[in-house]
Amino acid sequence: MGIIKTHIKLSNPRFPELEAIEVLSLVDTGALHLCITETQCIQLKLEEFEKRPVTLADGTVHKLPYVGPIKVDWKGRVSFTGAMVLGNQCLLGAIPMEDMDILIHPAKQIVIANPEHPNIPASVVY
Repeated sequence: MGIIKTHIKLSNPRFPELEAIEVLSLVDTGALHLCITETQCIQLKLEEFEKRPVTLADGTVHKLPYVGPIKVDWKGRVSFTGAMVLGNQCLLGAIPMEDMDILIHPAKQIVIANPEHPNIPASVVY
């Protein structure tokens, strides 16, 4: 599978007067969290809650700022979450993707709404 990207809108629900920012995000189902850049964090006036240890793909562990709350919007499907501040590109991980009930279509290499729930996100609760 190739590199998949999608446009998402990020906003701070604590400051609804701040305009949402639209970003082109890397989509990575192997990552758990939303990761945003320092610039995006500053633009959205997000609050740092703590530093969290994170293991990167190369096996190294770093303590990164965990910020939030942040609202993620993909085509009207919304997730409220926290984010790690890391790197120079937004990364959409599995937790917000599950919350918005969106999937990767491998053949088309795009993000789609779950075909089982095309009009409204759904969840499974056990």
